[in-house]
Amino acid sequence: MVLKDRGKKGWGRFFRSFKYASRGLIYVLSKEQNMQLHTAFAVLVVVIAFLLRISLHHLIILIVVIAGVLALEIVNTAIERTVDLVTDEYHPLAERAKDISAAAVFVFSIAAVVIGILIFYEPVLSLFTK
Repeated sequence: MVLKDRGKKGWGRFFRSFKYASRGLIYVLSKEQNMQLHTAFAVLVVVIAFLLRISLHHLIILIVVIAGVLALEIVNTAIERTVDLVTDEYHPLAERAKDISAAAVFVFSIAAVVIGILIFYEPVLSLFTK
């Protein structure tokens, strides 16, 4: 957000925040390979969920999990860019910060895969047993 908005309130600042958030989302979607992969898998999972007529309850869980993975990837990118801004040279703590933020995405992604398997197991199994 622009520094001139600091301390201000009102609808103008509120709507500008959407502009800044959109700009950030466009950046990560256009420049970050991992975000592109996560988004592609997310679209694929949602399409398959509709084709398999996954229940609304399970669909809500999938959307929340997908949003969690995407949000963590965005935070990971922000942390990486901030570390890059702070130091131009190698520092073990900078490397550690980047590794730890990537680990957060990794852990949640593993949980997302497990949740996906649990949700899709029966519908996929029923396709092959009919």
